[in-house]
Amino acid sequence: MASARSAPRTPAPAPRTAGASTPRRRGRPSALGEFLHGRRVRVAPESVGIVSDRRRRQVPGLRREEIAELAGISADYYTRLEQGRERRPSAQVIGAIARALLLDDDEIGHLFLLAGQAVPSVPAPQAALGADLRALLHPSLLRVPVTVLGPALDIVEINPVGAALYSGFAKTENLVRMVFCDPVAREFYEEWDLTARAKVASLRASSAQFPGDPRINAIVSELSARSEHFESLWQAQEIRLDPCPETHLIHHPLVGDLHLYCNTFAVVSVPGQRLHVFTPEPGGESARRVEQLAATGD
Repeated sequence: MASARSAPRTPAPAPRTAGASTPRRRGRPSALGEFLHGRRVRVAPESVGIVSDRRRRQVPGLRREEIAELAGISADYYTRLEQGRERRPSAQVIGAIARALLLDDDEIGHLFLLAGQAVPSVPAPQAALGADLRALLHPSLLRVPVTVLGPALDIVEINPVGAALYSGFAKTENLVRMVFCDPVAREFYEEWDLTARAKVASLRASSAQFPGDPRINAIVSELSARSEHFESLWQAQEIRLDPCPETHLIHHPLVGDLHLYCNTFAVVSVPGQRLHVFTPEPGGESARRVEQLAATGD
C-alpha cells in the first residue's frame, strides 16, 4: 500500500541577526526633489570653480556631493532632499542650496515655496494702468505692437497695433489661455512649442513672486484642467528659458509673416506688470507689414 505524500514544507525564515535592519525604502521624488535635480544638472562645474575632466564626468552638471559641499551640508542630507525622503529643510539650508545652484530671484522664491518656507511678502499687484503708460501706448507715439501684461499674463492694456496683431484670436484677455486654448495659436506662432514653454515659465516666475495670488491660481487650475500639455509644462517647473530666441516668426492672417523682436520691460510703478514691445528690423519687409497693421488701427 502506497503511503500518502506529505505536503512540502515552507522553509522557515532565517533568523535576524542582532543589529540587522530592513532596507530603507526610497521615497518618491517630490516636487522639491525634482526641481533641485533639474537645476543641479544645469550648472556647469566651471561656473562654480570646479575643474573636472570631461572624459571622466558621466553626469551632466554637478554631482550631488558637489552641490552639498558648496552648500555646506552633508551629501546624504542633500540626496534625501532630491529623493523625496526629506521634504522640509530649513530656510538657511534652502538659501545655501539656492546660492550653490546659482538660482535667480524668481527661482529662489519658487524653491522656498516648494520647501514649505515663507517667501518674503510683496505688495499685491495693482491692476490699474498709470497715465504715463497710457500716454506711451497712444498710436501717435508707438506704431508697433505693445501690450501690458499682469502677473497672471492677463492683457491689462493693448495699443491699436497690438490689437491688430492678435486680431485672429477669438479673445485677447489672457495670453496663456490664448496660446493653449485657441486653435489659431498653433498657426500664428511658428515655434508654438517654444512659445508655450515661455508663457508657462513666465507664469511660474509670477507665482514665485506672488505666492498664493488668487488670479494666478485660477489660471493655473483652469488650464491644468483644459490642457494636458499645459499641465505637463507646469509640472516641469521651468522658470526661464535658456537660451531665448532673439526674434519670433509670426504668421499673421492679414499681412503675412512677421519677424519681430519682443522686448520685455518691468513696470516699476506696478509690481508684477510687464510691458511687451514688438519691433521689426527697420527698413525690412516686416517693418512694412507692421505699418500695414498700424494703418488698420488708425
